[in-house]
Amino acid sequence: MANYKFSNRVRNFAGILMILGIIGLAYGFLSAPSNLEEAQAMVSDSHHEEGHSEKVLNQGDNSSAVYHDEKESSSDHNDHSEHLLHKLQNKPWAALYVAALFFMMISLGTLAFYAIQRASQAGWSPVLYRVMEGITAYLLPGCLIVFLILVLSGLHMNHLFIWMDSKVVAHDEIIKAKIGYLNTPFFLLRAGFYILGWCAYRYFSRKFSLAQDKAKDISYHKKNFRISAAFLVFFIVTESMMSWDWIMSIDPHWFSTLFGWYVFASMFVSGITVIALTAIYLKSKGYLELVNDSHIHDLGKFMFGISIFWTYLWFSQFMLIWYANIPEEVTYFMTRIEDYNLPFFSMLALNFILPLLVLMNSDYKRVNYFIVITGIIIIIGHYIDVFNMIMPSAVGDKWFIGISEISAFMFFAGLFIYIVFREISKAPLYPVGDPFIEESKRYHY
Repeated sequence: MANYKFSNRVRNFAGILMILGIIGLAYGFLSAPSNLEEAQAMVSDSHHEEGHSEKVLNQGDNSSAVYHDEKESSSDHNDHSEHLLHKLQNKPWAALYVAALFFMMISLGTLAFYAIQRASQAGWSPVLYRVMEGITAYLLPGCLIVFLILVLSGLHMNHLFIWMDSKVVAHDEIIKAKIGYLNTPFFLLRAGFYILGWCAYRYFSRKFSLAQDKAKDISYHKKNFRISAAFLVFFIVTESMMSWDWIMSIDPHWFSTLFGWYVFASMFVSGITVIALTAIYLKSKGYLELVNDSHIHDLGKFMFGISIFWTYLWFSQFMLIWYANIPEEVTYFMTRIEDYNLPFFSMLALNFILPLLVLMNSDYKRVNYFIVITGIIIIIGHYIDVFNMIMPSAVGDKWFIGISEISAFMFFAGLFIYIVFREISKAPLYPVGDPFIEESKRYHY
């Protein structure tokens, strides 16, 4: 069967996105303040334009209580000023980190979905395997970029993780009690372990999948089944730990036992959505002719079902924390509701209400137009979800979706598209040696 031809149009589109993203990110980093005077002047100008300059130095969030003191003193003023500088300097870094993490999570969520199909020996999905394998090709470069940002954080190139600052730890009993787990060497060692395990599975599953096409028996299929089952055990543990380390520890005073599942639901539905969007695009170009409305319908059902699951987890986490009203926990949501009102509530509409209304009708799940529209909504909604996870603790109320945020999204979207479609073009579009390929071809209901 013919390979997908990596078209110049896709290559050029991805290249333009990356170039524009780099230019915008460069501007974001260059425009960040380098000293206290620049930071104060920047905020002063901003507040004069908004008509409330009286709030220049009194902004904060729950992740930075160490900086606050009720006494009005010179040292207190200096702490506030330094805190303000760190928040403004964090802005381009946080924008970069949000986008890098988001696209890495799409690839990781796709890998989990792929492993589930392999381990369950599903008969409907083999015609989509090469699409999934193409999307997971982004996992290694995506993880390496995130790891590089974590290393630079450990080298104090930014202030995303306040527990990496020894001065903060020295005056914060809560963070000090967690130093056995939250320390830079162990943090980076864990990150390397997660990445190694995820990428090793991706490498061998792809290798066995391609080898099965030329094999005379199903030995490689069996190997893929075994490593997929083992990977899912590894994944469910390391994904939760990753969410604690790479996201929740940005706000080290807060914790939630549901957070790992919540992050998983977000990355899982995002990955499934990108599978659907990629398959529909390839079909529109005359490829994947064996992928029919029933396959798209099933992907639509997963998009619908996991969106409901994500909402259940969001509400469970919110309701329990809000009802308990424990100060260390409830401030997480107070910060987001007060300072991030628009992205906080728009995220709920994009991730729950709109997918529910569009995909509830079974017939709509068979219509590519509705899947594409809903898919775009879900992708934007879960990017805002990751934005809401990172930004309140990283930049406080000094947020807006500007050049840095849009440029970071464009750069990683371009890189993602380039890697995914280049990988898809390297092999036949169908795993012809898979023992379930015939069942998948005839899948109709």
